[in-house]
Amino acid sequence: SMAANVMASKDREVNLILIWILINSVRSAEADEVSPEGFRIEGRVSVPGTKAQEWMSLARLLVDGGEFTAQLRTDGSFIVHNIPSGSYVVEVASPNFKFDPVRVDITSKGKIRARKVNYIKSSEVVSLPYPLRLRVLMMAVPLLIIFLLPKVVNTNDPEMRKEMEQSMNMLSPNKDLPDVSELMTRFFTSKKSSKSSNSNSGGGKGSKPSALKRR
Repeated sequence: SMAANVMASKDREVNLILIWILINSVRSAEADEVSPEGFRIEGRVSVPGTKAQEWMSLARLLVDGGEFTAQLRTDGSFIVHNIPSGSYVVEVASPNFKFDPVRVDITSKGKIRARKVNYIKSSEVVSLPYPLRLRVLMMAVPLLIIFLLPKVVNTNDPEMRKEMEQSMNMLSPNKDLPDVSELMTRFFTSKKSSKSSNSNSGGGKGSKPSALKRR
């Protein structure tokens, strides 16, 4: 037999009550004969500190949401017959208590495994800000390379510039992103034009003749 330790809470109260559900298979793995009608799930439900008459008469045992059902006996025990091998969710439906469901796995040889079911609530899933989205990284990396590489590599070399453009286009194959080669061409041409304008302005200032004052 296997025991699954689950919790139950009365209506909306905060206090939790420990219950035990014992689940047994009709045959063990070493059994020579397997029933053609399938297996059965046996167990017992109890809520310590309460009387069975207060809630047990209105409670029902459900397997897979009601595909198989069973009534609880006066001592809290139950038996569900003709269960084929497979995976099932066993839960107790009660208007007075809320029981966490138990997943039961039954193999074709009669081996059984029971464990508590943990449902993931979508409201409790929080998306973390890190790691950053892939699109943001794909946009940031080429821009960083555009502004950092010219300070390290000689950008006046046309072959070096061509290799840089090819590598940058490989990093950003997304059609939504701007063409990196075009950005680099604009960046380098603007850089050259600014240098030439500075040199021309400097030369013009130096070519002005100095006026001599006559006494």
